[in-house]
Amino acid sequence: MKTLKTIQKKVGSPLVNMGPIRLRQPIPTDGIENVDPFILLHHYGPYAISEFNNPFDLGPHPHRGFEPITLLFKGEQLHRDSLGNEMLVQAGDVQWTTAGRGIIHAEGPTKEFVKKGGELEGIQLWLNLPAEKKMMSANYQHVKSDDIPVVVNEDKSVELKIVAGEQQTSNGLIQTQTDVNVFTAKTSASGRMRIEIPKTHQSLIYLLEGEIIVNNEVTLEKGVIQMVTFNQDGSAIEFEATKESTLLILSGEPINEKVAQYGPYVMNTQTEIMEAMRDYQMGKMGYLY
Repeated sequence: MKTLKTIQKKVGSPLVNMGPIRLRQPIPTDGIENVDPFILLHHYGPYAISEFNNPFDLGPHPHRGFEPITLLFKGEQLHRDSLGNEMLVQAGDVQWTTAGRGIIHAEGPTKEFVKKGGELEGIQLWLNLPAEKKMMSANYQHVKSDDIPVVVNEDKSVELKIVAGEQQTSNGLIQTQTDVNVFTAKTSASGRMRIEIPKTHQSLIYLLEGEIIVNNEVTLEKGVIQMVTFNQDGSAIEFEATKESTLLILSGEPINEKVAQYGPYVMNTQTEIMEAMRDYQMGKMGYLY
């Protein structure tokens, strides 16, 4: 029997302002700078999108040195980037951008979605890249909801989607640059599941909706405690839902390198940040209009 990882920290998911957007930010937050290799977690929405309200329309902006990832739970968005990709991202889909040496992208609700109206909700993750890969070629991966491998528990009360990494011999379709697991789960009102996580990984569970008990110990509930992180000891984590719930499970091998971060760039030194700013201004990250 695999032992459960002990809980390290439990935190809420405070609301923060990002320009006109109000969203939840559990990483970074008080007491948690990052959960290496994950350096930012934003939970946006649910927003009621309409022609009169569309805060989440992000025009062209650059990234370098990490992987910005979007997991869309409700609504639809249009992704465009300087590599020439233009993709419709729908509820349940995942877009995984490897910024590497530089990419410019834009995302926001489609014109059709804004016109008809509806709810938009998603998670944006920033996954760090090790120094040796920060200047790799940029890349974009898009996996549709129906194509994501699914693992269910015995009574089918929990559906676990394997976005990246592996679980119970199922492997995610995303080609990762580092050793990570990215899973989402939907539960019934009484779903229970045990998930295997490598002992060396930093890991967390984040609750989007509902209520769950983690390791028979900590209750996660929206607006109260919404995220727990785990120590690098046991090799499994467990949760049991008390309501229909939606959650995100992340784990990864820590990179353990110095992080220099400024705006949309994540590098190892301030000099590299200055170089990124210069390269963007010189057009070396491409163009997107």
